[in-house]
Amino acid sequence: MTVNQKARAWSPRPLGPSVTTPRAAFKRADWLRARKSPAPGLMTRAESAESWLLQRCGRWSSALLSGFREPFPCCRCSCRRRLLSGIMVCFRLAPVPGSGFLLLCLVLGAVSSYALELNLTDSSNATCLYAKWQMNFTIRYETTDKHNKTVPISDLGAATYNGSFCGDDQNGPKIAVQFGSGFSWIVNFTKEAASPSTYLVDTISFSYNTNDNKTFPDAKEKEVFTVNNRVALKIPLNDIFRCNSLSTLENRDVVQHYWDVHVQAFVQNGTVSTTEFLCDKDKTVTTAVPIVPTTLPSPTKPVVGSYSVVNSNGTCLLATMGLQLNITHDKVASVFNINPNTTNATGSCQPQTALLRLSSSNIKYLDFVFAVKNENRFYLKEVNVSMILVNGSVYSISNTNLSYWDAPLGSSYMCNKEQTVSVSGAFQINTFDLRVQPFSVTEGKYSTAQDCSADDDNFLVPIAVGAALAGVLILVLLAYFIGLKRHHAGYEQF
Repeated sequence: MTVNQKARAWSPRPLGPSVTTPRAAFKRADWLRARKSPAPGLMTRAESAESWLLQRCGRWSSALLSGFREPFPCCRCSCRRRLLSGIMVCFRLAPVPGSGFLLLCLVLGAVSSYALELNLTDSSNATCLYAKWQMNFTIRYETTDKHNKTVPISDLGAATYNGSFCGDDQNGPKIAVQFGSGFSWIVNFTKEAASPSTYLVDTISFSYNTNDNKTFPDAKEKEVFTVNNRVALKIPLNDIFRCNSLSTLENRDVVQHYWDVHVQAFVQNGTVSTTEFLCDKDKTVTTAVPIVPTTLPSPTKPVVGSYSVVNSNGTCLLATMGLQLNITHDKVASVFNINPNTTNATGSCQPQTALLRLSSSNIKYLDFVFAVKNENRFYLKEVNVSMILVNGSVYSISNTNLSYWDAPLGSSYMCNKEQTVSVSGAFQINTFDLRVQPFSVTEGKYSTAQDCSADDDNFLVPIAVGAALAGVLILVLLAYFIGLKRHHAGYEQF
């Protein structure tokens, strides 16, 4: 059995005309042509394929702001020659049980949200299982000082697929993914004897190791934890399952999020089906006809919500604000008010950076990243968003070079007037009754606030009006005294 898969980070910004994406560089037809190129011997064939791959893929470099997105070189086409039945494999090579091999290339973009793609082939090189999806996790654990701490897991790193399996007469297909330090995710598929035309997405299990001191530095219990979820989702045998909408599994201390899911566990005759079986959420989205107004109605003011981030030292970030998202997608403008009552807040606090992440049923993540500058001030440096629009499409964008909400460290930033954070020409965030403090929070309370310039204008208006009235009064008095003087001069002439 041979395993070919790609894992790539979805980037909302185009890579540019000079960059070749992995999908374009490794189309199946091109790969097969490389393997079948005529050559007098195995070594010559491998060298020919290696030369072809180097010409096609060149070198890729991108920048991922890992954690808080420090740039680093990403996926490079560092091809290595391996001979197995005359086949040369490029990139990272990892053995898979069943004499299979793993082809993995990770291209990192601006957002740490990974699209995983897996193509399993059998001994005859025919596709037997195909899957493509995105996922992330949130884990709650108890710290040594008996507090509960939540950590998001969205950076899957260099994922591997050891143990993925097409199935046989005794066992059903299985997708197994390993990533990070001790994380593993497994989904099992089964056929129903009573219904041979369907199969089940049977169980999903997720394991994590709190001995990983980078992710769980202050965990009270250091061991491997596993959560199992019974799914029992029935899918027609000859269809590919599709669910672009956000799906959530919650079990004990782990919340799993999935979206952009495409899977066919029993591929017939080596050909992935084009007939889609939709999840219930996608059915709702696709059957509803969205109303696209020619002019935007006046949106209502959003509800103001309070959000916080807690680490081992207590509350480390506070935010209070009403949020309104303005999106232009495919020349259609939309306005969304964020409901704080249905919005989850997570994040992290570091000495130089802080993250507030908001998520809901249709917002995968809305990240506000704060940074320290000049060692004495903080500001909003970055905004990342990925959300599901009314038509079911996923809208994602990022800007890592912002400069909003500037205030001294040890204070909070406040702006009661409506403000606009322009992330891009197609995405803006309107804020109402804003107050935020991402650093130096004491006893879970805001420090003294620095008002924004918009609020300062409130004081300028009455001052300007008063100054204008004073000027008018002075002019009236001058005119009066000048007239009075001329009146007395007229009496003296008689």
